[in-house]
Order: sequence, then structure tokens, then C-alpha cells
Amino acid sequence: MNTLTQQLSKMLPPLYSTEKLPPEQVRVPVKLFNAYGVGTWYITEFDGNDILFGFSNLGDDEMAELGYVSLKELRSIKVYGIIPAIEKDLYWDPQTTLHEVVSFQVR
Repeated sequence: MNTLTQQLSKMLPPLYSTEKLPPEQVRVPVKLFNAYGVGTWYITEFDGNDILFGFSNLGDDEMAELGYVSLKELRSIKVYGIIPAIEKDLYWDPQTTLHEVVSFQVR
């Protein structure tokens, strides 16, 4: 995830820039997930440094929510203390909307 900050800055709008849009118009360009356990983050905005905003599901669909997450904290999640656990979904469709993500999660 070394170049993730640069990639995210190019792909994601700034924080608060989509907050007044309906979920059908908010794109989710980035999906991050725990490759070794639970946790999926559907990212819609980025402050360009550390703070991401989006829809997070930490393994409990009823508790999934919109919120902020620190990129530094995601990077700190490691398997056996050495293997980075959080990965970017390379096959994610960046045209997916927030409405589609939330609708799928709530089923």
C-alpha cells in the first residue's frame, strides 16, 4: 500500500464534496478489504493525506455504517505482525454507486 495515497488522491474526491448528493449519484471508486479476515471499506472520499470516508462493514451487516477511517490505521493491520492484511480490490468497478453498495449489504 505504499503508493496507495497517490492512487487514492487521483481516484477520490475530497472530503465532504459528495455529502449533499443522493447515494445514487455518489461513486465508490475504491474498495479495500481484509484479505485475511473480515472487514470491507467502500471508499467515496479522501482528504489527500490520511482520512478516508465511506461505507464500512466489519463483518456484521446490521452494524455496517458510513464513517471515517484512517489510512494509517488500515496500514497497521498486519497478519503475524508483518504481512499487510488490507488490500485494494483490483477488480472493483469504480462506477459502482454508494446506493448499490448499501443496498447489497443490507439484503
